[in-house]
Amino acid sequence: MTWMITGGAGYIGAHVARVMAGAGEDVVVLDDMSSGVPRRLPADVPLIKGSALDGDLLRRVLAEHDVTGVVHLAARKQVGESVEQPLRYYRENVGGLTTLLEAVAEAGVRRFVFSSSAAVYGNPPDVDLVAEDTPCAPVSPYGETKLAGEWLVRAAGRAHGIATVCLRYFNVAGAAAPELADTGVFNVIPMVFDRLTRDEAPRVFGDTYPTADGTCVRDYIHVSDLAEAHLAAARRLAGGAEGDLTVNIGRGEGVSVRELVDLIGEVSGDRRPALVESARAGDAPRAVADARLAAEELGWTARRGVREMVESAWAGWCLHHPDAGRR
Repeated sequence: MTWMITGGAGYIGAHVARVMAGAGEDVVVLDDMSSGVPRRLPADVPLIKGSALDGDLLRRVLAEHDVTGVVHLAARKQVGESVEQPLRYYRENVGGLTTLLEAVAEAGVRRFVFSSSAAVYGNPPDVDLVAEDTPCAPVSPYGETKLAGEWLVRAAGRAHGIATVCLRYFNVAGAAAPELADTGVFNVIPMVFDRLTRDEAPRVFGDTYPTADGTCVRDYIHVSDLAEAHLAAARRLAGGAEGDLTVNIGRGEGVSVRELVDLIGEVSGDRRPALVESARAGDAPRAVADARLAAEELGWTARRGVREMVESAWAGWCLHHPDAGRR
């Protein structure tokens, strides 16, 4: 089989491409380079620069590389930006997926892995673990596009005989190697790194939630574990699985924001106390995955802990911000 990975030069996509290629899968990457970095990819993985909105290009790549399966990661993914630019998010995330599925159906490709998100749940109810049958009620245009994407993937799969897997990621962190680290400052770990690098105290938004230490609790997943989940999904489909499957990708263990900030202080050596600011509207007190279905259906479980995520992320941050580790 040959797998086309859209968004495969991005932070998560490059990890997926490396894991799949390293496991012996034939891989070709399509990336519009809005956040992709070519040097993240192994030298022998073909990189085609272009957008999932370009139907002619998609059809050409699918034919020229004899693609038999697709892993679709390409998408806009900043929650705040999606609130400000909903039209752009729907055009790129849902419109791009529509164009891709049209090309996939026309080319006779019958295996499709979709990068979804725990954002589809919105603010989940007060449950210990969020399962796949927890009601979906996204609270941002980004989350809406991911839920709409799942609906579209399943509908196209039923109509065109495409076997599909939707992976709902929880909070992704860490890096397999420093050069593969996330360079954006949109998630909590790099946001704390950024504050420390600028000689500022980290911030905690709210400390009166109904949790053990009053701060929000989240499920963090190492990007290498996430990449291995994609490989497991691809191999499930390559093995002849039919129909559709939707699974959570997380560790099933909660870590509070305060615990995470304290761990970052240990790893970075900068233990200054966090500033507590007002809680943000829409933040759920707790969002932790029930990941049992992924274990049952994909034979996959997360293997790496939060300390490994923080240590590997810090090594990558210091590579890209040489002054960070000198304070």
